[in-house]
Amino acid sequence: MSVNTFLWFDSAAEEAATLYTTLVPNSRITDVARNSDGTAFIVAIELDGHAVTLMNGGPGHPLTDAASLQLIVETQDEIDRLWGALTDGGEPGPCGWLTDRYGLSWQVTPAVLPNLMSGDDPAKTIAVGTALRSMSKLDIKTLQDAYDNA
Repeated sequence: MSVNTFLWFDSAAEEAATLYTTLVPNSRITDVARNSDGTAFIVAIELDGHAVTLMNGGPGHPLTDAASLQLIVETQDEIDRLWGALTDGGEPGPCGWLTDRYGLSWQVTPAVLPNLMSGDDPAKTIAVGTALRSMSKLDIKTLQDAYDNA
């Protein structure tokens, strides 16, 4: 058995796959099934080992923020790079969420966040949660400062 994320696009699955595999290190397009006219129908990709299938299924089933892909990164530079690329033509959202130009929701999250949100001191975790809710793109230093200064 395996688990795979499957996403429905109107018509830009191959374009989206190219962008996503360019942005996420250790990623690649693994297969493209084409329609008789040469356009992509199904595009299989791996995003740093996570299998994702993108389908050009036409309109009628838009992507929503009810499901998102989460990118967990180590540095602020990575947050900034991914945020800038994914919001180009898309929209920033709250608390590290964004919607890219194709309508797919993403979370760009620092790897340190779970530790800051689950410490033994409730005042510290509350301070981090308050700081988090005030942000769109997450800022590691601001989150760490909220934790350290609570």
